[in-house]
Amino acid sequence: MSDLLAGIMRNDFVVIGRAGIDFFTDPGVAAEDATRVGVGLGGSSANIAVGICKLGGQASLVTRVSDDSIGSYCIGQLRSYGVRTDHVTPVGGEHRNSLAFYESRVEGHRNVIYRNGAADFQMNEADVAAVDYGRFGALITAGTVFAAEPSRSATFKAFELAGAAGLPIIFDVDYRPYSWPSPAVAEEVLSKAAALSDMIVGNDEEFGFMAGGFDKGLDKARALSETGRLVVYKMGERGALTFHDGQEIRTGIYPVEALKPTGAGDSFMAGLVTSLAKGQDLRTALSHGSACASITVSRPGCAPAMADTETLATFLSTHPDPIVV
Repeated sequence: MSDLLAGIMRNDFVVIGRAGIDFFTDPGVAAEDATRVGVGLGGSSANIAVGICKLGGQASLVTRVSDDSIGSYCIGQLRSYGVRTDHVTPVGGEHRNSLAFYESRVEGHRNVIYRNGAADFQMNEADVAAVDYGRFGALITAGTVFAAEPSRSATFKAFELAGAAGLPIIFDVDYRPYSWPSPAVAEEVLSKAAALSDMIVGNDEEFGFMAGGFDKGLDKARALSETGRLVVYKMGERGALTFHDGQEIRTGIYPVEALKPTGAGDSFMAGLVTSLAKGQDLRTALSHGSACASITVSRPGCAPAMADTETLATFLSTHPDPIVV
């Protein structure tokens, strides 16, 4: 934990994975009834990087975007939030940025992501080899980056290069079945990534998936922590269990009137690592991550909905301690 915390406390992260464009309906409106949509930056890794910057940290994104107006939009939005884009590389041909279209409602919520021929999957080993890992404190990535080649091999290469530079690896499992060729491939690859990581964050379904059964997920999380990793096992409205140094820390959630379920996990990650970077103890940092998740699901969009420092401080001052169910 000491090396992990030392890296996080530098508060400067290299984040690997996709940036995409999001379209979302007005609050409560179903897709078939929409006459207009909102637009914002999305993509798991981009959201995490944006969340870190809005909370006072620094982040650089490593990915590929399409060499067109959508790619330009993503780069422009990243820069507007303060995310460094030195390693965001346009790719031409038929490769296109991922696009998400989701409803701003909880009941009956639908979320469609188009990733056929995705530009971010074209990130290669040369892209990650161009990064100066020594300038960062830690590497963060989400599981979607492993779903296809050459992005998969490139990210494992980034793990190798970051490790050689002394960076801890922070891994958000983020399993999205539609991106993978088969569940068997996903289970093997995500388990390999987890084994190479110093901190693993996932929900109960994702750990169950890696373990080969939902009922085995909690034991999988505990087992991963027994080799010195920090493991956060999220359980939705029941909060989270965090395993670290032989301890089990139970934390709850902050109830809010949710507008949609998207973006919560990315915001949780940003809130957790930036709070640790500012010297908060682990339990407090986990609660701040939970607060960031609640803020994000209560507002439209993903990157635009991420909490900033002022919003988080106001939320914490007006909400009681998180509820443990």
